Amino acid sequence: MTPEGLFLAALPEHLLLLGILAILVTDLVSDRPRDPFLLSLVTVLAAMAAAIGLHTVGHVAAPFPGHFSVGPEAFAGKALLFGLSIPVLLLARSEHFDSRFAMLLLSSLYGAGLMLSADSLLMLFFGLEILSLPLYALVVLAYRRPESAEAALKYLVLGGVGTAVLLMGISLTLGATGGLGYEHFAAALAGGDMLSRGAVVLVVAAFMLKAAIVPFHAWAPDAYEGASVPATAFMATVVKGAVILALVRLFGDAGAGPELLAVLIALPLLSMVWGNLAAMRQQGFRRLIAYSSIAHAGYLFFALLGLPEARFEAVAFYVIVYGLTTTLALACLPAGEDWLRDRLDSLKGLYHRDPRSAILIAVAMLSLAGIPPFPGFVAKFLIFRTVMESGLVAVAVLGLVASYLGIYLYLRVIQYMFMSPSASHSRTLPAGPVATAAAVLSMAAVLLIGVFPGVVLGWL
Repeated sequence: MTPEGLFLAALPEHLLLLGILAILVTDLVSDRPRDPFLLSLVTVLAAMAAAIGLHTVGHVAAPFPGHFSVGPEAFAGKALLFGLSIPVLLLARSEHFDSRFAMLLLSSLYGAGLMLSADSLLMLFFGLEILSLPLYALVVLAYRRPESAEAALKYLVLGGVGTAVLLMGISLTLGATGGLGYEHFAAALAGGDMLSRGAVVLVVAAFMLKAAIVPFHAWAPDAYEGASVPATAFMATVVKGAVILALVRLFGDAGAGPELLAVLIALPLLSMVWGNLAAMRQQGFRRLIAYSSIAHAGYLFFALLGLPEARFEAVAFYVIVYGLTTTLALACLPAGEDWLRDRLDSLKGLYHRDPRSAILIAVAMLSLAGIPPFPGFVAKFLIFRTVMESGLVAVAVLGLVASYLGIYLYLRVIQYMFMSPSASHSRTLPAGPVATAAAVLSMAAVLLIGVFPGVVLGWL
């Protein structure tokens, strides 16, 4: 492939790398700290625009055959992940934003882009590590509470375990099939020998840990609570979306064997039930969002049970809706001391103190619960439809019943805001203007998707 073709195929990643270098050089040559917000925002917008443009023209290329290739689905996935990071950047601008945060976030996005173009387990591993390593620093970067260091350490240790499990799975795949390409992983999926089964189980288990599927979820509540609000929003939306979309690409047209099928039914179902039930007991908003994300990871993994041709569309639409509504909820949290603003008690009577934020959080909660006519209902419908089309009607019904367990926890938040006596604190204030801009941007996108879901599905 020509240098021009190579540059065009990886244009979104090149733009992200250019932005990282620009921020680094600006920081090095400047005598005083510079605000990297505008440069970061322009970088992400340019990368998203490049991905949208290449998706629109249907650009297909394989600059590194067998390792890295691009096509409409890859560009669509990159565009939606970059788009979800824009309100996160706005939210970070009002919380804690410096050159370190900007470079770490852009580096993680670079890894997400590599994952969505990977054609081999080796490239997938590189992308996943570039995605994950900056996150450990992001968790502890703001250091708003004593728990931040503990949360970052727990995330680092369990993330390292996930990496080791993935590497072992990759090694077994090489031993069982003689290669590391996605076609070799498909052969391991179809293989009946113990080595192939072990390879598939370890690779899938590593992705379950990264996505916080029960019982590999222990890191998520502490990491979400200990990180700053923007870092929590990034982990809950962009990172989770990148992991699931990369797993869909890894499976491709392959299906799961009977043993793996049982795992893909049992553990996501357990995640839905446990995530929703555990969230009901939480007194912190970010821990509630963490357990909610565990349940939503279960819904996303259910898409792997569906027909191959329907997986990407269902997962991509779900990632868009879930990412926007989660960011919307986090962006509307009151401002003030981190430990205080994060308590659910601080939301009591919020409608009487800040009606705008209360209404926006309520919209986010209703969409996360899957209540029609909000887009969360359409997202869950697409997931369960793919499961039913594959013939697993009983499994889809069980998933639907498990999803309704979450209605209580989301209505509980609404009840706190609208029906409880006001709990105004002198140290909590309405969300700032930049956080409000992030909330308004997310809300506008949620409304557009809710009114025109067919347009989004047609574009995907």
